[in-house]
Amino acid sequence: MVVLPGLMLAMVLAMLDNMIVGTAMPRIVGELGGLEHLSWVVTAYVLGTTVSTPIWGKIGDLFGRKTIFLVSIVLFMAGSALCGMSQDMGQLIAFRAVQGLGAGGLIVNVMAIIGDLVPPRERGQYQGMMAGVMALAMIAGPLVGGFITDSMDWRWAFYVNLPVGAVALVLLALRLHLPRRETRVKIDWLGAIVLTVGITALVLITTWGGNEYAWGSWQILGLIALALVSLAVFVPVERRAADPIIPLGLFRNRNFTLVSAIGFLLGFAMFGAINFLPLFQQTVQGASATNSGLLLLPMMGAAMGISLVVGKAVTATGRYRIYPIAGGVGMTLGMGLLSLMDVTTPSWQTGLFIAVLGAGMGFLMQMTMLIAQNSVEPKDMGVASSSATFFRSIGGSFGVSAFGAIFNNRFETGLTGHFGAQAAERLAGGGGQMDPAAIGRLPAGIRTGLLESLASAISAVFFCAIFFAALVALLAVFVKEVPLRDGRPAQQQEEAAPVAG
Repeated sequence: MVVLPGLMLAMVLAMLDNMIVGTAMPRIVGELGGLEHLSWVVTAYVLGTTVSTPIWGKIGDLFGRKTIFLVSIVLFMAGSALCGMSQDMGQLIAFRAVQGLGAGGLIVNVMAIIGDLVPPRERGQYQGMMAGVMALAMIAGPLVGGFITDSMDWRWAFYVNLPVGAVALVLLALRLHLPRRETRVKIDWLGAIVLTVGITALVLITTWGGNEYAWGSWQILGLIALALVSLAVFVPVERRAADPIIPLGLFRNRNFTLVSAIGFLLGFAMFGAINFLPLFQQTVQGASATNSGLLLLPMMGAAMGISLVVGKAVTATGRYRIYPIAGGVGMTLGMGLLSLMDVTTPSWQTGLFIAVLGAGMGFLMQMTMLIAQNSVEPKDMGVASSSATFFRSIGGSFGVSAFGAIFNNRFETGLTGHFGAQAAERLAGGGGQMDPAAIGRLPAGIRTGLLESLASAISAVFFCAIFFAALVALLAVFVKEVPLRDGRPAQQQEEAAPVAG
């Protein structure tokens, strides 16, 4: 509890930033130009975060968590300050990558430090608190971003991180006490390089596929080949490494392998599908951008409440296997309800549906991390935390890309049914038509057909997500309820153990 405020502030930094910046992007482009490079502002951050996640986890295990965590905070703050001082789009993209590298360390090390300080039996309630912070950040991000955009210079979308980061840095530097590791290690540089190349290829495939380049283009096919070759090379490299970045032996543990797959599917279904909720609320239901963020409150509130209750229940009983199963069932039910939405669905009904989805997410979000951490020895806490985060992030990237392709296909099919092929191509290709104000100015007949096609396409996305949510519940059935370690925290156990070297 002494260090929890600092950990929460660090998590807020990582979660809040991307949403604040997303709201401020129109103003940023208006001043810096470079509209054609707009997607790279987001891609650079996501790429930096995803690539660095496994590496931050491993070096924290090797060299001690505190120093590595403080370095990641400083790196994030430096990236934020540089982003605020950017004079053109190229500088902003480069500094967003630096910011993303720091964010990867923040997310992983918060969970790993909780794992170091708190035994698994008691860990659920603390991770439930962190889930609550994440949910609040997802709601507050667009609101804070909107306020900054309307009332201040866009550069404050980045500068706002500096005071928050400074407070977290001071709190953790003074209050966080973890065991120092004085071990001689040989860093797996080759494994880190191969892994970075492979992750970069995967992120670019999911970002560019169907958007910047056609799925059958040589660019995407080349990236797919690069990702496959990297994976093929990574496995033998890790087997030979004295201290691999990701010890492959961990995947011999059934629970670790299962929660890695569950995390991937959770990210795939959750991030991929709910990415379309604001589009439905703003275009079909006519909500403003700010209100569409507030309309997600039922989902975030349900997720936060369930996470806190489940965390306390796990601490009280030591039982956890039922919660991932319940989460998968809840998400499946939520996706099924959302797939029923059409142009006549009122906002209150959408709120009820997404509350069901949020409840399912609440059962799952922190349980995957808890099970992953309980499946490894304390010395691999960082690897377990980074793996759980990494698989969820990669799943989210693939989900956004796959569901985006489904949405586009069904949207064009619906428009073709209403207006014919040529008119459908013009309407689907005119990105400005997705602006709610532009839709409102269309003739009534065209507007009705467009909104019906849009609602049908979004409904199809949620219908497809049912399958992946159901797979989560199915895999969770095979999780073995291994007793949660109790007694002294991992920190005390490590201090009592002899120090190598």
